Amino acid sequence: MTSSTDLIPAPRTVEGPGGHGVPLTEDTTVWAAPGTGGTERWLRGTLGPALGLPLRPGPEDAPDGLRLRLDARLEPEAYRLAATAGRGIEITGGSAAGVFWGAQTLRQLLGPDAFRKAPVRPGTRYGVAHQVIEDAPRFRWRGFLLDVARHFTPKDGVLRCLDLLAAHKLNVLHLHLTDDQGWRIEIERYPRLTQVASWRARTRIGHGASPLWDARPHGGYYTQDDIREIVAYAAERHISVVPEIDVPGHSQAAIAAYPELGNTDVIDTTALSVWDTWGINPNVLAPTDTTLRFYEGVLEEVLGLFPADAAAFSAFVHIGGDECPKEQWRRSAVAQARIAELGLGGEDELQAWFIGHFDRWLAARGRRLIGWDEILEGGLADGAAVSSWRGYAGGVAAARAGHDVVMCPEQQVYLDHRQAPGDDEPVPIGYVRTLEDVYRFEPVPPELTPEEARHVLGTQANMWTEVTEDHARVDYQTFPRLAAFAEVAWSDLPAPAERDYAGFERRMAAHYRRLDALGVAYRPPAGPLPWQRRPGVLGRPVDGPPPHR
Repeated sequence: MTSSTDLIPAPRTVEGPGGHGVPLTEDTTVWAAPGTGGTERWLRGTLGPALGLPLRPGPEDAPDGLRLRLDARLEPEAYRLAATAGRGIEITGGSAAGVFWGAQTLRQLLGPDAFRKAPVRPGTRYGVAHQVIEDAPRFRWRGFLLDVARHFTPKDGVLRCLDLLAAHKLNVLHLHLTDDQGWRIEIERYPRLTQVASWRARTRIGHGASPLWDARPHGGYYTQDDIREIVAYAAERHISVVPEIDVPGHSQAAIAAYPELGNTDVIDTTALSVWDTWGINPNVLAPTDTTLRFYEGVLEEVLGLFPADAAAFSAFVHIGGDECPKEQWRRSAVAQARIAELGLGGEDELQAWFIGHFDRWLAARGRRLIGWDEILEGGLADGAAVSSWRGYAGGVAAARAGHDVVMCPEQQVYLDHRQAPGDDEPVPIGYVRTLEDVYRFEPVPPELTPEEARHVLGTQANMWTEVTEDHARVDYQTFPRLAAFAEVAWSDLPAPAERDYAGFERRMAAHYRRLDALGVAYRPPAGPLPWQRRPGVLGRPVDGPPPHR
């Protein structure tokens, strides 16, 4: 049994614990009101096997039973968990999502054994102390980006990621599916995207200036049924999966498969292959009707695989829009003719036109475009939302213009950045961002008025995988910092300087045991274990404090 004072993210209010608690035994039954069946299935399929308990269906008034209810008077994702001796445990949610988040709190209250896949202490008496927990999230969008383009994460790894997000009450998985280094989603009308664009001949090891290479081909992609499974698995956990199809930059893999997509009057696009190194690539999409029709075809299939349904942010499609060098467009007669035809003021406005085309195309199909903050350059597309990554400025500008924003500033919540100074950190990238730094991150810029701040949908931590080649490396970079980020996204914390980091560290002592049970290869508080180091692999550390704007 874990104390409610050890919960992560911290709940809004806790009354208790104290007095006799509620035991969970082989006789414990589950009663689920209409609309809560997903959580009932999760309890029986996940919590039950971990503790060796059947959690059979039972009547609403079963003594010491587990009851799931809905109450429309609560906020949509809010929940109330009440444990009363003789009466049982009751989880009431403002929606099915709220009930599910309450079940995640229950799991934490039962201790680290509840995070395993099979019982390790048969006969142990599990229970929850008498208490009432009332809780609700601060932000609606509580996201995590997983880059599966630079290094591919197989489907089972994505499902594992979804379980980890659910355990931390995060509700958006942003899947970065396409980039210069690989295309990871099957598009039936364009088979060369998986035949050619999904793999590269070799991979640079470490930062872009590293002399080391992995000579093995690297690749992989998700079939359409894989995507359907991922989306359905996420929906069962009240997580929206937001796909990213990156345009017009970060597109060399697609151009390698279909050379007509590139600026053929500037370079020989038939000579391009899937990129094997890192950085900003000059080979971008041509602003032609051929390119527009091609990506409309891609997106038609993407929309079918990622349906807009009851999931909170399932209507969003991310189209990238970042790091698009304009040199090829400046040299391209075709691009310059397009600028003249449209009466545009230059290449920045040409990118805005490109993004605006897909904003209108998506809106006509009941969907919403979201892109990196470069889509502000040359004019923001009507109805578009912004992922503010280059600091806070893009988010501030977008919110003031009435556009929705997800705050994910690079120097605060890019989890590929190093966690500590020193030579032991594997492949150190960027500024040092410690666990405490992430805990003190504030998503809402103070210069926004309350009206403008309402456009901040929430926040997102991003995990880019140029130098993280497998799930153990991703685990190391992601955890424990994602736990701190989850509390920032969920809990109603005070101002950054006033946050109780010492208290959070104390709660993390219990949370590390949960992560151990889940098999997460996190960075230990004392530093990397010997096998987590990468001696001799070049990174790109940046010294000094990061900019905050």
